[in-house]
Amino acid sequence: MLDPCRPCKWAAPSRCLLCWCLEPPLLTDNRLNLDVYPNGCCQFLELFEKRREEVAQVEFLRLNCNEALIDSTLSSLPVLKCLKSLVLKGGHAQDELGACQQGSLTTLPQDFGSLLCLTHLDLSFNSFSRLPSCVTDLASLRVLLVCHNSLVELPEDFGQLSKLTFFSAMKNQLRDLPRSIGELAALQRLDLSENALQSLPDEIGSLYNCMELDLSGNQLMGVPDSLANLQSLQQLHLHSNLLVTVPASLASLPNLSRLDLQNNWLRSIPPEIQRSPFVHLRGNPLGEPEIPLQSDESSSGELGRVFLVPNEDSFTVTPDGCKVILACGIQFYFPPGAATSSVTIHFQTLSPDPQWVKLRHHDILLSEVLELRPHGVVFQQEVQIWMPYTSPQTLREREVVVRTFSGQSWSDLQTKVERRGKTKKHMACCSPHFSWFLVVSRLVENKCSVPSEGTWSVTLQVLPVSAEDLAEITDDPESRAGPLLCLSQNSTVDFLRPVKIQLPLPPGVTGLTLDRSRLHLLHGNLQAQTWDDITNQVVLEFTHLYAGFEVTHFSWYWLWYTTKTYIGGIARKVYERLRLYQVNFIALQRKKDPEQVLLQCVPKHKMCLTL
Repeated sequence: MLDPCRPCKWAAPSRCLLCWCLEPPLLTDNRLNLDVYPNGCCQFLELFEKRREEVAQVEFLRLNCNEALIDSTLSSLPVLKCLKSLVLKGGHAQDELGACQQGSLTTLPQDFGSLLCLTHLDLSFNSFSRLPSCVTDLASLRVLLVCHNSLVELPEDFGQLSKLTFFSAMKNQLRDLPRSIGELAALQRLDLSENALQSLPDEIGSLYNCMELDLSGNQLMGVPDSLANLQSLQQLHLHSNLLVTVPASLASLPNLSRLDLQNNWLRSIPPEIQRSPFVHLRGNPLGEPEIPLQSDESSSGELGRVFLVPNEDSFTVTPDGCKVILACGIQFYFPPGAATSSVTIHFQTLSPDPQWVKLRHHDILLSEVLELRPHGVVFQQEVQIWMPYTSPQTLREREVVVRTFSGQSWSDLQTKVERRGKTKKHMACCSPHFSWFLVVSRLVENKCSVPSEGTWSVTLQVLPVSAEDLAEITDDPESRAGPLLCLSQNSTVDFLRPVKIQLPLPPGVTGLTLDRSRLHLLHGNLQAQTWDDITNQVVLEFTHLYAGFEVTHFSWYWLWYTTKTYIGGIARKVYERLRLYQVNFIALQRKKDPEQVLLQCVPKHKMCLTL
């Protein structure tokens, strides 16, 4: 549809871009959507030069903030005096790991405030640390979205946006709110979820027209009594905070249909709230006694305890040792003498991300990623770390381990699993060297050393395959498969003498009745990309329950019983369905009902990470 033209005059000298001649359909009436076109900013500048009068009448404009020419494009926007809706979003580009990249915007031109007709502004997925002052000059603004930025505060004159009906600053780093937020008399929806708010100003109770207020995922230990003034409020989301108390007056809000207090620190609540049918309280330690805070040094001679609050990101270990409990539930045990001098440990928890999460075949992630610094710090005695994790649906043929990254490779630590505390939370314990840690569920792994020298280490894992799964994937009720046997050795050298392997026959098949023409022994490479039928390359011996054969090196072996003749392709199809390998993680939560959460692991080639 578009023909290539001369090298773009708007391109930076270091980059030779090829722009495109714009056809009239690109500018549709008063709408101009350039965020879906390559080099959209370049196209805007060409269009602005050739058809300035038409562009000046545009009311709806979308641009891609991952483009190099976005700053040059923004300088032209104040001419668009009729502009009503402007979308300047990042997230259109991906890094080498497939994760979406933030847009490059950190500020806006000062004359941006002259867009007096602008009612909708979307600055999401950019790099703002402060909201540009020109934004509060947009007197007609009704919708403002600044989600997924790095905002640490809002301007003091934020209340000047008196016509604002919807404001979302979800997923930023806001620590507090200006008092002027109470001047937003027209505001109906306010989303401040996933920030770092520790308190709220009393003025928030002046938002008399607010119908939905989302404060979930912050660090609030309490909320002001003035929230009881929000007579229009229908939904109040306070889940995933640090609340230890809530005012009883919230239960008397006349229009409230949902009060979400899940996953807080509430040990007791007013009876008015507990009796309300619209209150959700799951995930609170209701009725449990409060754990007394102890000092770093215990006078009784017991090991001192250190309790960290959510905004702290470090603690100090002395030669006396200590127990450390982080706000997220992670615990450490440093025995006396573990450190020869005082050591400051820095920590952070990271969300599941391809950069941090390295899963092997059939692994399932059960926790966030924990990073401890300085990396590689050496202690004189064994240090224990207890990481909470989500309980897997089943532990049959599976086990929970803590995995760590040394900076060069990932390895599994010897892990002890317990259910601790009155809430019986699952905790995985290991003895770490400090770097990155996560908890995974893997197939049970058995190891042994080959006598007598013990220089050979052999690892075995077994993946069972149910007849129901097999029938569903192959659509063949005649097919049967035994468990997949994963054997590996710590040396690339073949065994000096053949090793005999026994595989259980597929369900319903016995050595007395089997039809050998239907039995197939498959061999897979370590990456399980191909499955070769090696039935005719080995000598199979049968007992009533087993098939035996000899090999000189270990790999993956799979016994099938089927009428099919081409088995390798079927096995590969089955394995691709069974494995949880190189996956993207999706956590889907209904905002209106956070109890409904769907956690999915999707094969990497099946989904784009920007989703």
